[in-house]
Amino acid sequence: MPSEFKGVVFAWLPGELKAVPAGQLSIVEEGLTVVSSSFGFGAKYLERPKAIPIDAATLSLAAAVPGSQRRYEPANGLAFFGAVRDAMPDLWGRRVIENILKAPPNALAETRYLMEAGSNRFGALDIRPGLEHDETRGRLVPVADVRYLLDAADKVQRSEPVPQELEQLFDAGPSMGGARPKAVVVKDGVQYLAKFPSAGDRFNIPAVERATLELARTCGLAVPLTELMRLPDGRDVMLIERFDRYRCADGFARRHAISALTALELHESQSAQASYADISLKLAGIGAAGRVQSDRTELFGRMVFNVLVSNDDDHLRNHAFVWQPQAKGWTLSPLYDVLPKPQVSHTRYLHLSVGTEGRLATLPNALSRAPLFGLTTEQAREIVDRIARCVREWRTWFEEFGVEARDLEIVSSAMRQPRDVGWA
Repeated sequence: MPSEFKGVVFAWLPGELKAVPAGQLSIVEEGLTVVSSSFGFGAKYLERPKAIPIDAATLSLAAAVPGSQRRYEPANGLAFFGAVRDAMPDLWGRRVIENILKAPPNALAETRYLMEAGSNRFGALDIRPGLEHDETRGRLVPVADVRYLLDAADKVQRSEPVPQELEQLFDAGPSMGGARPKAVVVKDGVQYLAKFPSAGDRFNIPAVERATLELARTCGLAVPLTELMRLPDGRDVMLIERFDRYRCADGFARRHAISALTALELHESQSAQASYADISLKLAGIGAAGRVQSDRTELFGRMVFNVLVSNDDDHLRNHAFVWQPQAKGWTLSPLYDVLPKPQVSHTRYLHLSVGTEGRLATLPNALSRAPLFGLTTEQAREIVDRIARCVREWRTWFEEFGVEARDLEIVSSAMRQPRDVGWA
């Protein structure tokens, strides 16, 4: 028998520390499956000068009709609004919630996961049962306590009960996406995502991911602040700055952000059918004035970088757009979730389509659709040459950023020389 959840979407407006109601959300479920959703903007919300869009299409400010009682439904036959999905816990967050509630894996309704995720969600939205419900203020864990977080995460991975005194350590960020263990911490007035090792890792993923991001920065790509923490017991934790938060006088303000999956109005199962060019064309349509071409150029560079480091975890939820209130448009977020994938096959593929040869991870394929990124062939070649020269020196940079010899050998098969990917 279908059941209906009715809640309120709250939004943090630019520079504000208290969220305001943006509209009413309805979600219909049959058992554990969401079958439909609808949303209606609040009349007062649309009158606010600093109102932000919920997403970049169906629930954009341009689509809203002030004074209307219209109910909006997700596009393309989707059951969920993408921006609501972005604010939900992903695989890791679900495991944390299940551990705390002592529930079996995947046994809760989607709306239960949504309500248990807390208010420190990705972007600037919160979903609450009603207008009278306040923000869920989870404790922001100081970076000095990261070892306790790591111990608690180990218990979650082993499906062991987390002691009650450690449960609160996850309050601030169970909705952050991805499958790997992680938590939100604070250091020097900055919110970071702390990314942990996992028992089944073949190599030191925190160290290698951090080195890869710093290599990308060296190649001229936009990367958040990162840091590698080496704990006394030998475990490593990578810190990466949250691009959807910034410090203000009395706390943390929020930048609204959505995944590229949401911007393109697709389901997760459709991600592999999409392309980098699709993201580029979306930027051309909704991008912030003065940033569109630089963001499309940046996106092209990221695609080239992913080809050269064999990062095939480049799905649409690993690309994001950030709302810019002054320009009234969206910009490409800084780079995140980039990890080389060791492999023996000479022929390799990315998750997203690269060019006219589909997902084939070669530089000529990347070059084949340069005009769809607003680039001439000559401009695209210059970007490819620059990034290829940089990645060629990956081992030197990885050593500088603390990757040990054993891990260098393991990931070496992921790192491509230009000749390996069709570039003379």
